[in-house]
Amino acid sequence: MTYSDWKKTMVQLKSKPGVLLKYNKHNAPKKRSCGISNRKCRRCGRIRAHINKYGLDLCRQCFRETAQKLGFKKYN
Repeated sequence: MTYSDWKKTMVQLKSKPGVLLKYNKHNAPKKRSCGISNRKCRRCGRIRAHINKYGLDLCRQCFRETAQKLGFKKYN
């Protein structure tokens, strides 16, 4: 399961409200105030390999795809 799809398992539990409440209590990710899970990529939602410099808020993979459009140059 990825970070953003933990709610997909709740589809089966919608018919059982008591079980759904217990599932949410124990399995929902808690709110973070600091750490790597606090910042996500603006484009895809990844939490790792995050580039925050210059206010980009992108992961490295998305940065590579959009660097030319943003005005960055690749030096050899």
